[in-house]
Amino acid sequence: MIIGIHSIAAFKKQKTGVEEYAFQLIKHLAMLPEVREHHFLLYTDKGGDLGFDLPENFEIRILKWSAFAWTQARLSLEMLKKECDVLFIPAHVLPIVHSRNSVVAIHGLEYEYFPEHYPFWFSKYLRWSTKYAARNARKITTVSNNTKKDLVELYGVSEKKIKVIHHGVEKSEIPPAKIFAKNLGGQEFKNYILYIGRIELKKNIVGIIKAFEIFKEKYKLPHKLILAGSPGFGYEKIKYQILHTKYKNTIIETGYVDNEEKERLYNNASLFLFPSFYEGFGMPILEAQARGVPVISSNISSMPEVGGQGALYVDPNGYNDIADKMYALLTDENLRNDMINKGYENIKKFSWEKCARETLNVLLDRVLE
Repeated sequence: MIIGIHSIAAFKKQKTGVEEYAFQLIKHLAMLPEVREHHFLLYTDKGGDLGFDLPENFEIRILKWSAFAWTQARLSLEMLKKECDVLFIPAHVLPIVHSRNSVVAIHGLEYEYFPEHYPFWFSKYLRWSTKYAARNARKITTVSNNTKKDLVELYGVSEKKIKVIHHGVEKSEIPPAKIFAKNLGGQEFKNYILYIGRIELKKNIVGIIKAFEIFKEKYKLPHKLILAGSPGFGYEKIKYQILHTKYKNTIIETGYVDNEEKERLYNNASLFLFPSFYEGFGMPILEAQARGVPVISSNISSMPEVGGQGALYVDPNGYNDIADKMYALLTDENLRNDMINKGYENIKKFSWEKCARETLNVLLDRVLE
């Protein structure tokens, strides 16, 4: 069987959630013994180095085109040649012309609940493209039961059409070390609270800053707040909040961090803070747990599903409660160790190999239940 995969996200150098998912999925598909009898076409626009060797039955197919409308125009044109038996789209945008046997991964419908956190026309496009994919794909994979529920309730998708396949998580081999990160001005940091992800409104960064203000005012602890990630929608409001807090000198922005810096940030963090407004999955929760960092996250959408018992949960608008739980995790050694141990136990349920194998079963239309 010839299996085509929309692979642009996997080749991107600066990876966030969807890009990391596409990369890890291709990497672990290539490692499965059962894929050897199939031929894989990795459709991309520019190619590049994935950082690992692909087996001979994996072919990179570069389709040159401008970034604008690559999926709807260039990939649709390629599909007219009918070169693949099944097409997999790892991020909800199904081309107008597609294989009859197309499978689409839908990560989340956050834009339906918080449209104000997206550019107006982008939220409209997300709604149209996701509905189109949900209607026309043979099968849908979702990264959480919560996203499956949203598709059923909001878009009327049949439960039988949806297979929930969770992300995996890897424990990095990069050894813990003191942070002399280039993005931190070569400074060494300890005693810090960490957030990793895009710096945008839907991630509740303004709420994080407000909770941090209460924490500093109420408990007088020396901890800094590190916000690691690229600016996103609404960054101007976030920057305004930072510049107008009396604790602005204890809030550090790093911009995008590469894997090595990210690992060192995790490994040296006092706790990880992720009170997002809504998540399709929430990969950073598992990344922090895998590195022995206690987690505070939101009590809504997919986050309790992902974090399990290995996190403390809060109302994302409950700034006082967030501040109190930060203090508790930093000062109560028994609670801290309990959360760390439960985090280690929780990540055992998540595996990229399992994700790849379950996805392959969907692509091959095998009986899954």
